[in-house]
Amino acid sequence: MSQLLIEASNPLCLLQDAGRFGVRHLGVTQGGALDWVSMSWANWLLGNALEAAVVEITLGGFGVLAERDCHLALAGADLGAQVDGQPLSPWQVFKLKAGQRLRFTQAQDGARAYLAAPGGFAAPQVLGSCASVMREALGGLDGLGSALAKGDRLSAAGEVSAVRSMPVDCIPDFTCTAPLDLVLGAQIGDFSGQSLFDAFNSDWTMDTRADRMGIRLLGPALRYLGHPMISEGIPLGAVQVPPDGQPIVLLNDRQTIGGYPRLGALTPLALARLAQCLPGAVVRLAPVVQDTAHEQHRRYLQRFVI
Repeated sequence: MSQLLIEASNPLCLLQDAGRFGVRHLGVTQGGALDWVSMSWANWLLGNALEAAVVEITLGGFGVLAERDCHLALAGADLGAQVDGQPLSPWQVFKLKAGQRLRFTQAQDGARAYLAAPGGFAAPQVLGSCASVMREALGGLDGLGSALAKGDRLSAAGEVSAVRSMPVDCIPDFTCTAPLDLVLGAQIGDFSGQSLFDAFNSDWTMDTRADRMGIRLLGPALRYLGHPMISEGIPLGAVQVPPDGQPIVLLNDRQTIGGYPRLGALTPLALARLAQCLPGAVVRLAPVVQDTAHEQHRRYLQRFVI
């Protein structure tokens, strides 16, 4: 049943789905695709459940050999994909014939591409998900969170149920410079007035210190004036401020609790955009209220309805 033999990979190429939920009280983080929008479109193109397992390819350096004919879908970043040396653009379904090779070279536009197969890629479920979290040794092809490696084999979990074309107006613009929406948090009033002005009126540069756990933003130092905190639960996208005043955006592989004060949390759509930014990219933050964020998310999900 194997379809794809992995011929090249790196530690940033992982099997992911929507993530692992209902287990944070056990200290288990959620994992899952960092750019959930691109993952969902990759699955939508093949008629899969939006949360089906995909390969998250970060920065390139990934390659597979088709061991039999198969349909695949590609969405997300342009990582210089090629089929037998011929360029392959993202946001489409394509057929890979037995003996053909699919390779990803390097980032051209965005940071992460998502490769989907009919029914999703087959993998064992660990606590309700196959999402790879290397730190916690959960998920992936082996159930132990391992990154995809040369010699591994990938199989589709189902048959082709649809071959769809990507709506042009739904293709994300990874060069978008619009501010990232941030839902204000409980500690927002305990930062200095100057810090609040700086937080939402300054450029923030993505540091090289970035992984699936979090991304550090470099800019003006923010000052927290409140009392020391007791550790509390941390939501996806939380923007915490450690003593050096440089914010850290916490991502899918974050710890489940923490005691640093927070400006708030990025919205799901803002997180998807951030996941496609490379180190050195400049972003801005914009405050929003929770109701606005919920409505934006609801309206975007309607795009996937046929």
